[in-house]
Formats: sequence, C-alpha cells, structure tokens
Amino acid sequence: MIHSSAVIHPCAQIGAGCEIGPYCVIGENVSLGDRCKLHSHVVIDGHTQLGKGNEIYPFASIGLKTQDLKWKGGITRTVIGDKNTFREFVTIHSATGDGEVTTVGSNNNLLAYTHVAHNVTLGSHIIMSNVATLAGHVTVEDYAVVGGLAAVHQFCRIGKMAIIGGCSKVVQDVPPFMLADGNPAETRTINKVGMERNGISEEAQASLRQAYKILFREGLTIPNALARIVKELTVSPELEHLVQFVRSSERGISK
Repeated sequence: MIHSSAVIHPCAQIGAGCEIGPYCVIGENVSLGDRCKLHSHVVIDGHTQLGKGNEIYPFASIGLKTQDLKWKGGITRTVIGDKNTFREFVTIHSATGDGEVTTVGSNNNLLAYTHVAHNVTLGSHIIMSNVATLAGHVTVEDYAVVGGLAAVHQFCRIGKMAIIGGCSKVVQDVPPFMLADGNPAETRTINKVGMERNGISEEAQASLRQAYKILFREGLTIPNALARIVKELTVSPELEHLVQFVRSSERGISK
C-alpha cells in the first residue's frame, strides 16, 4: 500500500490500511490515522496529525511552516480530523506562535488550490470551492460554504451554514445562516437552500428571515437590532446562535 518512491521518515506514524502513492513525502513528526489515502506527490510535514479516512490528491501540501513573517520558531501544530477530502494543490499551513495550532475538523471538502493559513480554525462539513483562500486566524463554523476565488481577511469569522459567493472579498464577519456576496462582501439574504439541505425547520427559517430584515434592512444599530430580535421573534437554537455570534463580533458583521 506504500509506493516504493514515497519518502517516509522512519519516525512518522502511519495508521493501518493507509495508501501512500508515488513520490509522496512524509516528515518525522507526522501522524496519519487509519485508511488515509495519499494519491501522489503529497507533502505532509511539521508537527501534523491527521485522523482516519482522509483522502489527499496530488501536489497538496499540509503542515508546513506558516508564511507569516512573525514566525520566530518553536513547535507549532496542524491537527486535522477524519474523512476530509483535500483536492489538488491544497495548502494547509501550521500555526505561527510556539504551542499554537491550525485546526481542521471532519468531513470537509476542500477543492483544488484552496488555502488554509496559519491559526485557522475550520469546523466540519465545510465546502471550500476552487481557489478559496482563508487568511490567518480565520474561524469557519460547521456546514459553511466558501465560494470559488473568495478571499477572507485575517481574524474574520464565517458563521454556521453561511455561504459566501464566488470572488467575494470578506473583510468582516459573515453571520450564520446568511448569504454574503460582493467586493467587499455584504449580507444579501438568508441561506435558504443551505438550511433546507441541513434540515432546519420552517419555523426556524422564518425567524431567521425576520432577523435578517431587522439586522440588515431597517437601519438599526446592532445593539438595537439584537434587542428587537430577542424581544419579538420566536426563540430557536438557530436564532440564539445568530444573536450570540453577532453580539460577540469584534470585526463587525458584513452589512
């Protein structure tokens, strides 16, 4: 299951049933979970841990040193969950500061040329379309979709089940369950299709639609909009998550 041309450090930990194709390179401090498949020409280095069942396509590069010029050395890590797909030329970089981590969850689909920078926290069940780019310290919550050629600024957050349109420039937080698009990106409407696909109830969708109108269409300040939402709308876990996300925003939300 390991091609003769692969270069694997003797200290690397390779799980049961892994397939490692031609010309792959695996570094000393790498751990691969069971049943990972590396097609060919894959490089995994640094202090990097992958869970089970990940599939990695040619010329992907995972766990290498950050591009951040603030890097001063030390041990930085990249931790990846289970059953992710990383297509051709995906890059996932390790964190910047000693003891810090770049984290990727499980069941994600990162298409060709996508980039996950240092200290990113990527949740689970996320799709990043071709050439989507996350700068350092970005957080992406579960079930979000980042469109092709979209770029997300440092320290921004992408909320749960949010979707970002292709070629968008994201410079502020994108609230959960919303659709953002443009340059710079603006929140356009709710992500109805995404919520339907993920089983969000009609009642919760209706509340989120009203919350969108209050937040983005009535000219209110954020504190006043949140106060109205809490007072007037039917409570659901999804609405509570939206309110908490907006309330905790440090960069502001994409309006």
